[in-house]
Amino acid sequence: MSDHAQTSRQKQDFEQTLESSDSSVAQFEHKQRNLFDSVQHFLHGNPTMVPIIVLVFSIVIFGFVAGAKFFSPFNLSLIMQQVSVIGILAAAQSLVILTAGIDLSVGAIMVLMSVIMGQLAITLGVPAPLAIAIGCVGGIAAGAMNGFLVTRIKLPPFIVTLGTWNIFFALNLWLSGAQSIRSQTLDEIAPLLKFFGESIAFGGARITYGSILMLVVFGVLWYILNHTSWGRHVYAIGDDKEAAELSGIRTNRTLIMVYGLAGLVCGIAAWASIGRVGSVSPQSFQEANLQSITAVVIGGISLFGGRGSIIGPLIGALIVGVFNSGLRLAGVDVLWQVFAIGWLTIIAVAIDQWIRKVSA
Repeated sequence: MSDHAQTSRQKQDFEQTLESSDSSVAQFEHKQRNLFDSVQHFLHGNPTMVPIIVLVFSIVIFGFVAGAKFFSPFNLSLIMQQVSVIGILAAAQSLVILTAGIDLSVGAIMVLMSVIMGQLAITLGVPAPLAIAIGCVGGIAAGAMNGFLVTRIKLPPFIVTLGTWNIFFALNLWLSGAQSIRSQTLDEIAPLLKFFGESIAFGGARITYGSILMLVVFGVLWYILNHTSWGRHVYAIGDDKEAAELSGIRTNRTLIMVYGLAGLVCGIAAWASIGRVGSVSPQSFQEANLQSITAVVIGGISLFGGRGSIIGPLIGALIVGVFNSGLRLAGVDVLWQVFAIGWLTIIAVAIDQWIRKVSA
């Protein structure tokens, strides 16, 4: 065989091998991308679909278990009322978690600001609108302090907010003397503080202004995060802070603003909490921090930051409300309601981990 013929034969064999290899790779990829992987890819691109699916299934299941009472307009509106304050706190928590941080002080900020509003209006005679405004500004200051310690002193968010939780809680007890301001006193002197506890009747349902406020807060934050450059910066920091800095984003300033905005939302939640409880209670919402994190996790926002929709925690809060309402109507003890929510949280984190492992 001549050299030319041998070279041609080798070239032909190489091309056949290459074609066979390409075909094998294509078949392998085709076999690998099954229905299970397709679902994983879909959920990775649409993380809010997980809580939506869970919410729909929960409503259907508890509708069968608890009966017609569950679907009554009054019960459905009651669920909205019950989750309104925690839902607003979850919105504040979401802002921080999107940056790959965490804020254990949101509940303490809320209760402290409610005490400040009550003490200013009732004890010092400050006009209620001004007392509310001061409480909201105080929330901004408390959140910005968290942000300053995280960005300038370089302390971990978990440690910072764990410490400030104790600080804010101590200030709360000191300012209030561990005494509540009763509903009758608020009605006589500052009824505006209870505004978000008032409701309107609609087709058998009673919709409180606090429930409407929760929807407005989520709507505003959704617009900010999805339709402003600042919102895109928040996601970029959560995804990769170093890369965000290299792209020109002023990460420290943005983080301080995130914590400050979260504090403002906590101040708004403080006003809503007075209406929800009907009084200014320094002992209320003791588990608000954990409940807000639960709503965020169930809502599909990743604890690693940079992924998830702000609407997810709203759905997460509703899921918790549906579970509590459905189990209560089914006659399940409160202990097992907490048990169920605990497992729901663990499963939500496991699903988030699974979705994050999606192949590119």
